[in-house]
Amino acid sequence: MSNHMKKISGKYEILKKINSYSLDNKSVLIIGGGYMGKEYAHALEELGVSDVTIITKSSKQASNFSEKFDYKILDGGFEKQLLTIGKKDLVIIATPIKFLVQAAKLSIETGQTKILIEKPGSLFHKELLSLNKIITDQKVRIAYNRLLYPNFHKIIQLVEDEGGIISCKFDFTEWIHKIPFDKFEKDECKLWGICNSLHVITMALELIGMPKEITSFQSGMFDWHPSGSVFTGTGLSEKNIPFSYHSDWKSSSRWMIEIMTKENLYRLMPLEKIFVSKNGTEEWNSVDFQISFPHLKLGIAEQIVTMLDDELENQIGMVTVEKSVEYNKIAEKIFGYDTAKI
Repeated sequence: MSNHMKKISGKYEILKKINSYSLDNKSVLIIGGGYMGKEYAHALEELGVSDVTIITKSSKQASNFSEKFDYKILDGGFEKQLLTIGKKDLVIIATPIKFLVQAAKLSIETGQTKILIEKPGSLFHKELLSLNKIITDQKVRIAYNRLLYPNFHKIIQLVEDEGGIISCKFDFTEWIHKIPFDKFEKDECKLWGICNSLHVITMALELIGMPKEITSFQSGMFDWHPSGSVFTGTGLSEKNIPFSYHSDWKSSSRWMIEIMTKENLYRLMPLEKIFVSKNGTEEWNSVDFQISFPHLKLGIAEQIVTMLDDELENQIGMVTVEKSVEYNKIAEKIFGYDTAKI
């Protein structure tokens, strides 16, 4: 089992009460004025963090932020403004993907020591490796917020009580009719599996373990995604759990993970919920669990608190840069990517 997923049994109990942690004396810097920057700002408000600085690229972004939040807003971009910022308790990087590693490296160079980078960190595992090389005693993590969903850890607790997972299947079909392609870079579209589908794949793999054997197939294509439109495969995880996946971006489905125990079949569909079908029945019933901030984007507040509390991070764990390299490499296998040629 990887180090960042140790001490599983008590994680749900911690995450469901994450609003009990006091952060009123903490300082946070957000780099990025887009959608995710605003989601982090909302979470910081709810967590009671008042010392927040936000760096945006443009004055328009700064204006949009200043209308919504009572925080210090600096425009002109991180290349200019990071040099003027003192040390913060946490830096959250929520820029467009192509700038994430650059902003992280400059944050390290300017003395920041706790850095949370929006997923996937980079489209290219070699760029993540270059970032990992300069990390010394800094805590740098990749923000796979779904791995801090309370229901994710609730389902881990449930299956452990039933003797563990015996098999798994998952689906990462994308609703391409809802993707605003004009808002994404060409490379993001070509590597959409890394850009977006890894949300599902990482959840499945953290439940069953990383693959030690995997056979992947791709067929079809789009102009914007030439490596394929249908993705199927099977494998065996490092925990000896057999798994399979099927995803058809030209047809109809949705993100889904199913895990089987000797007693029950569990389903995350949507990923924010839990449903169970008991052995010998055909009925699906919802499983209750608690959330501290149900009106926030799930996992965001949980990530912030975990990053700011070292003891908590040791218990909960988050995705290291080194681990994110493994995720990207698995995605390259599943989607048939050759990132060296992009």
